[in-house]
Amino acid sequence: MVNQKSLEKYAELALKTGVNLQKNQAIMINAPIDGADFTRIVARKAYEMGAKDVHINWTDDELTLLKYENAPDEVIGNFPEWRVKLHDMYAEDGACVLSIRSTNPDLLQNIDPKRVALANKAAGEAMKNFRKYTMNDKIAWSIISIPSGDWAQKIFPNQSREDAIENLWDAILKIVRVDKEDPIAAWDEHNATLKAKREELNEKNYKKLIFKAPGTDLELELPEGHIWKGGSAVNESGVTFNPNMPTEEVFSMPHKYGVNGTVSSTKPLNYGGSVIDNFSLTFKDGKVVDFQAEQGEEVLKHLLESDEGAKRLGEVALVPHESPVSQSGLIFYNTLFDENASCHIALGKAYPTNIENGSSMSEEELDKHGVNDSLIHVDFMIGSEKLDIDGVKADDTTEPVFRNGTWV
Repeated sequence: MVNQKSLEKYAELALKTGVNLQKNQAIMINAPIDGADFTRIVARKAYEMGAKDVHINWTDDELTLLKYENAPDEVIGNFPEWRVKLHDMYAEDGACVLSIRSTNPDLLQNIDPKRVALANKAAGEAMKNFRKYTMNDKIAWSIISIPSGDWAQKIFPNQSREDAIENLWDAILKIVRVDKEDPIAAWDEHNATLKAKREELNEKNYKKLIFKAPGTDLELELPEGHIWKGGSAVNESGVTFNPNMPTEEVFSMPHKYGVNGTVSSTKPLNYGGSVIDNFSLTFKDGKVVDFQAEQGEEVLKHLLESDEGAKRLGEVALVPHESPVSQSGLIFYNTLFDENASCHIALGKAYPTNIENGSSMSEEELDKHGVNDSLIHVDFMIGSEKLDIDGVKADDTTEPVFRNGTWV
């Protein structure tokens, strides 16, 4: 069993380095009912740190599945107004938001992908205003994970449920540096490393990146004024926070009309409780014009049909193959972890913070600068030890950025 001290350290890390909870601030926590014990530790620590309010939005995989199996389409496609108002109310109050994830990757594998797409689209449209608070870093937010039995046994299929959960806890705590004597100091050091790397890329100011690997030959233009981010971020109030824990990436945005070629996935993608695996996408002038998948092709089709922007890219992220997630040797079937084991790109909405003055631009201005908009933002992994990346400078000279999956 994972010891109490480690859970306390993890909760503290999530609150201090993750969302950086301030005194007299509210916090909204999205948490699985299976993780109630850990969530209570987080809530207690939040109040000890001076939180004025701790609100928990509970989720339950079994109830989610029951709803998909039994509710009519008009219910599946309806996102309740009260949930929208709840999120907007906390965001307007300047609350921070912590999401604790542990979903079973195969939860909805037997559900008609059309119904899942219907629910995702409804949620995307309804939560558009709240998403501006997070994607523009108006408020502090963070995502962490804890094990569930189904998820653990997906990763460790030959182990008992108890052993699988214990091994997944060990892996998670190591990857997020909770195994260190002082995890917060370890994260300060890690954030400084990522900051140095993103500043180097911002100085290079490449106009294009070229990706080559087995099944991948992709040219990706970067818009004028693009900004590389990574590690910690700063919200509107000047509070530093870490949106993802773990995080090993530096990321920016591709030009929505400037992506050409074919790219192949290198890890399974868990999208909404279904797995899409061994898939490839072909782009022309930024748009997906062809796709195929060995597993989950129908799910991928509905994902790409979410809206017009779903066929274009909103993010490009560089992650060295020797990241702690990659070195664990595990496939997590969870994007929070798998994206930090591998270079990745994202279909859908771009982060406005990845372009100069993007947070203050109108939707029309963002579009004019090549910034993609969509109801979705779905990362998928394209990196491996066989990936090479070249950067093309303003004068059209080319230099290596990655060789054999790592920084040159």
